[in-house]
Amino acid sequence: MADVLDQSEIDALLNAVAEGEIGSDDSDSTEETANAVLNADADKNLEVRTYDFKRPERVSKDQMRALEGLHETYARNLGVALSGYLRTIIEVKIRSVEQLTFAEFTYSLPSPTSFSLLSAHPLDGQICLEISPLITYPIIDRMLGGSNAELYIPQRPLTQIEQRLANRIIERAIEALKEAWENVQTIDFKVEQHESNPQLVQIVPPNEVVVVIGFEIKMGNRAGSMSLCIPFNVIEPVIHNLTSQGWLSFKRSQKFEEQTGSLSENIGDAKLKMRAYLGQTTIRVSELLDLEVGDILKTDKEASDELILHIEGKSKFAGKIGQFKGNRSLKITRPAQPGEKI
Repeated sequence: MADVLDQSEIDALLNAVAEGEIGSDDSDSTEETANAVLNADADKNLEVRTYDFKRPERVSKDQMRALEGLHETYARNLGVALSGYLRTIIEVKIRSVEQLTFAEFTYSLPSPTSFSLLSAHPLDGQICLEISPLITYPIIDRMLGGSNAELYIPQRPLTQIEQRLANRIIERAIEALKEAWENVQTIDFKVEQHESNPQLVQIVPPNEVVVVIGFEIKMGNRAGSMSLCIPFNVIEPVIHNLTSQGWLSFKRSQKFEEQTGSLSENIGDAKLKMRAYLGQTTIRVSELLDLEVGDILKTDKEASDELILHIEGKSKFAGKIGQFKGNRSLKITRPAQPGEKI
């Protein structure tokens, strides 16, 4: 690869030309000076990266990692949902997460295939869900009671009956997707259209950047791919929530609030044992056997000292003994200190 000038070296050459040290029409002198600058910085490790202006990366690496983590959860939930529905083990895992143009995505898909367009209210635009015929037909065969032993994969679009059966799988995929995105944005995914030829679909311009998440679905000895295509302009309003740290903290805080409310609701009616101790002392067994009504036990605690309230055997509060509406009562004055004596 030819030597490439970095920005500081270019600025140095331009300043030299502006000050008259290098003639703008003297190509030999310019080349010698450029070589001198390069030789002076020869000890630097220059990293040169190619950049394709036709495919700008509009989603940052942090956001891509957050999307990958989000859809890993989606893959696990979808595998569990399909396994329960089909009554067989279904494995769903992420195969790739990348940025492409929409044209590259559609040309990479087989035709015919199961291609669904989903609306994502309240976000504008549509996303695409594609399921390969290599796994669509085995799933349909399983739903109809087949064994998939010698299943032939036809090269044709789905019939109306097959499409209605495939819709049951797509509905479960959408429910799992809605649940996965709940931590970022509440989105109502709905199927708007089905297609068999992806190249006939044009939801965004061909050169528009899309995020493509590729999945692999396994069912016994059968396997196929599933692709989720999300145009950048659809997720742009919520893209700030997709930085890995921001998304994780947002998820953590939201989950914490939900779990706190759920725990409070579920354990609110639980019964606890409470005991307030007047004090403690030590006596012999013989003294215990000789105790009678009216005997006095001496303790180290003053009569004016606070009592310690135990809840399920642990010191939780301190308070004053008294009487309330004719009943013995304990007025809590402060939390108990760790290891505080009764």
